Amino acid sequence: MKTRITELLGIQAPIMQGAMARIADASLAAAVSEAGGLGIIACGGAPLDWVRSQVEAARKATDKPIGANVMLMDENAGALAELLCELRVDAITTGAGSPSPYIHMWKEAGIKVIPVVASTALAKRMERLGADAVVAEGTESGGHVGELATMALVPAVCDAVSIPVIAAGGIADGRGMAAAFALGAEGVQCGTRFLTVEECTVADAYKEKILGAKDADTVVTGRGSGHPVRCLKNRFARAVRKLEGDPLSGDELERMYVGSLQRAVSGDVENGTVMAGQSSALVHARLTAARVIDDMVAQAEAICEMPLEERARQAAARAKEAGRDGD
Repeated sequence: MKTRITELLGIQAPIMQGAMARIADASLAAAVSEAGGLGIIACGGAPLDWVRSQVEAARKATDKPIGANVMLMDENAGALAELLCELRVDAITTGAGSPSPYIHMWKEAGIKVIPVVASTALAKRMERLGADAVVAEGTESGGHVGELATMALVPAVCDAVSIPVIAAGGIADGRGMAAAFALGAEGVQCGTRFLTVEECTVADAYKEKILGAKDADTVVTGRGSGHPVRCLKNRFARAVRKLEGDPLSGDELERMYVGSLQRAVSGDVENGTVMAGQSSALVHARLTAARVIDDMVAQAEAICEMPLEERARQAAARAKEAGRDGD
C-alpha cells in the first residue's frame, strides 16, 4: 500500500502506532517499525535519560524508522526537542500545544514533523508552519480527546490541507483502515489496537481489560476541566465522574489524578486510569505487532478491491450470523 505517508516516512505499511504515555516504549515501537509501520516512543512526562535509553534500545532492535512523541505542555519540552535532534529520530508527532518553536530545528535535522490535530483550523495552521503531515484524531480515540468524530474530522481536514493526512480514532482493523482511505486519509494511527500485542509491556490486567471491553465500556472524564480523557469504565472513572458534578471538588480531583495512569499501567485497573479508545470492543486477541499490521493491510486491501454489492452481501451475512450468536 504505497501512499505519500509510506514515501514520506520510508515505511512499508501506512500504519503508525499511537503514542501512549507510560506504555509506548522501545519494545513496542521497535516491533511496530520492524513489522513495516512506524513505531512511536511516547516521551510525555518521561525523564530525558529514559528517552535516550529507549531510542537507543529501539535502534538496536531495528534498523527501520523510529518516531517519538512530544507533549508540548511538558515543562521539559524544549530540552526534549533538542535531545530528539541529537538522537536523530526519523519522525516526531506532537500534541498539547504548538510545535512552532521547534519545527525549524527538527526539519533542519531531517526529522519529519507530524502534529496531531482535532480541527481543520489547527491542521491549516500546522501546514503553514511547515508540518510534513498531520494526524487527524477523532474523539473515539483513547487518552486526551477533542470533540469531533473521526468520520467528520478526517474528510474535513483532507479538504483543508494539501499535506498528507493520517486518520486516528476508532481504527483497529482493516475495515477502519479502508474507511479512512475512503475519507481521503493516506495512513492511519492506531493506539488501542497495539495495547494487547505481545511486545507491549503494559500489565496483563490492562490487556485483559481491553480484551473484555464492549462497545459502551469507555467514558470521558475531565470535560469540565478542559482536559477530557477517554478511558475504560472502572471504579476510578465512576468516582471521578461523580465528583465532577461538584464544583467544590477541584482539589480532590487533582489529588485523585496524580499517579492514576501509572497505577493502571502497573496492573491496578480498578483504581487507575485505563486509557483506551472506543475501538477496544474490536480487539479480541493477543497477537504480535507484525500480525496486527499484516492482518490490517490484507483486510483493507481486500475491502478496497471488493465491489460494493459484495461488501453489502458480506455485511448481511455477518448480521445474520450475529443474530444467531445472540440467540
